[in-house]
Amino acid sequence: MNGGSRNRRLTSRLASQNADAPRPTGRRLRFRRGHGQRSEHFTTRSRLAWLNSASTRIGTTLDLERTAQELAEFTVPRFADAAAVDLLESVLRGEEGSRWTGTGLPDMRAMAVCAVPELSSLEPTPVGETIIRSELPRVTLLHRFCLRQGKPVLVSRMSEEDFDRVAPTDSAADKMRVTGVHSYLAVPLIARGVLLGTADFVRAGSGPPFTTTDLALAEQLASKAAVFIDNARLYGREREHVVTLQRSLLPRATPHTPGLGVNAHYAPAVDAHGVGGDWYDVMALPSGRTALMVGDVMGHGLPAAATMGRLRAVARTLMMLDMAPERVLARLDLATRDLEDEQVATCLCAVYDPADASYTFASAGHPPPLLLDASGETSYIGVSTGAPLGAGVIPYDPLRISVPEGSRLVLYTDGLVKRRDRDMDVQLDRLRATVGGLVPERLDAGALLSCAPSGDARFDEAVLMVAARSADLGADLRIWDLPPDGTAASVARGLVTGQLARWDLAEHADITELVVSELVGNALRYGKGPGRLRLLRGERLTVEVSDTGPDLPQIQHADVSDEGGRGLQLINMLCRSWGSCRTAEGKVVWAEQDIAQ
Repeated sequence: MNGGSRNRRLTSRLASQNADAPRPTGRRLRFRRGHGQRSEHFTTRSRLAWLNSASTRIGTTLDLERTAQELAEFTVPRFADAAAVDLLESVLRGEEGSRWTGTGLPDMRAMAVCAVPELSSLEPTPVGETIIRSELPRVTLLHRFCLRQGKPVLVSRMSEEDFDRVAPTDSAADKMRVTGVHSYLAVPLIARGVLLGTADFVRAGSGPPFTTTDLALAEQLASKAAVFIDNARLYGREREHVVTLQRSLLPRATPHTPGLGVNAHYAPAVDAHGVGGDWYDVMALPSGRTALMVGDVMGHGLPAAATMGRLRAVARTLMMLDMAPERVLARLDLATRDLEDEQVATCLCAVYDPADASYTFASAGHPPPLLLDASGETSYIGVSTGAPLGAGVIPYDPLRISVPEGSRLVLYTDGLVKRRDRDMDVQLDRLRATVGGLVPERLDAGALLSCAPSGDARFDEAVLMVAARSADLGADLRIWDLPPDGTAASVARGLVTGQLARWDLAEHADITELVVSELVGNALRYGKGPGRLRLLRGERLTVEVSDTGPDLPQIQHADVSDEGGRGLQLINMLCRSWGSCRTAEGKVVWAEQDIAQ
């Protein structure tokens, strides 16, 4: 009661000063048929009931535009014949302040408008457009009181001069006169001490003018609605921050992947709490191999995004060491258990080898990959699904398959198929049917977004990655079996020298001969003889030798008098990079050189 008395006294003072000022009208109007009783017929009980109903009809979602529109529609036609909601551009950009203190006129954004059909001739600014200060010829009462002082405005019975003081332009004032507008009311939208914008209302025709009781009612409604609008604004800002962080942690570009075309897509969730834990990565490995990874941290928001970034960094480091997928997941499980947040994540890791067009998979609780062959047949790959990362249940079982030319592999996170109202198996069948209905050449990550739930049903983010096997590397890849005896080094030197000549890379022959001699020599001495020699021409020239030995080579410190121990030191100085990895049969040692352009 005390607050209402103060509001009425304030209104009386403002009304005596003709204190009134609206926002520039303008957006596409939403019309409301007349229903319910007007405020002059409100009893005390009905006013309270109307205000209480605002809590269930305004702020039904955390969408800013929808919340503003709900405020406008709630007041028309029961309280006013037309209503408009505008927010400060500075607030939408995150520049908060208790009131607007700038010079001139502030930039506002038209958020919502609603009117009865009789006011259809009004010409509001389209919803979403910014009302530029330089385009407004004068300061209205709304700017003077609502924005600068945070006070309401009431012009109960508008005189001829009041139209020019309320409307921001002459044409807007003329429209108000023509449509019979005779009463105006505006209130600031203030929540948590921050001035967000304004809501203004008009009455036209034969209806009664706004009174001080109406002003008190509008202030109470604005107080409620401003909190809903501010919640939506803060929620949207949090979502924007999380999405920005998420995108910054994902790959910015896809590396060159021999024999494989890869495209990926990240689709953030509509709900801010559904953003933050999904990731993907594409890594070019030695000898033309490509590593593909998708993962999902079981959590949302900034903590999940931070955990995702740490796991992706660890996974990338492990994979660049050319470790097998199942070993990468085992190490990731240990890393996940060491996180302070005790997070759990799923992950699918695949390595593509263009030499035999094969994939090697390992899964930690992740949905199965989907394969589309050149004939249009689709099938889920039966990868053994291990425990999620962080559960502490290892090892993980690998699966190796060969794929035909023209096939496409779809990797995804569960946000693509997960819905609250449908079983996961139903959604997986839907994904399979959608992929099967697409022409293989038209299948990409963007096209598969139609499988994702739409609107509010998509409560989780989704990551998609489509890997398409292109033609064989052909002339860019050569593989030879080496003899398991002392002639292997000379045979290897002859093979690489001849091939480099055919590739017009004879200038690399000397270094390549030295490198292949050292690799084959190490295989003979420590690996029970060499197995295969692989030579790949791509962005770099790669030499690879396999053997059956279990020990990985390491650079040794050699004294001046030592006869051996300098081979890997020479390779390390002459090549861009070198490394080794274990295989099911033993190990592989490789070295890469830059190709002169």
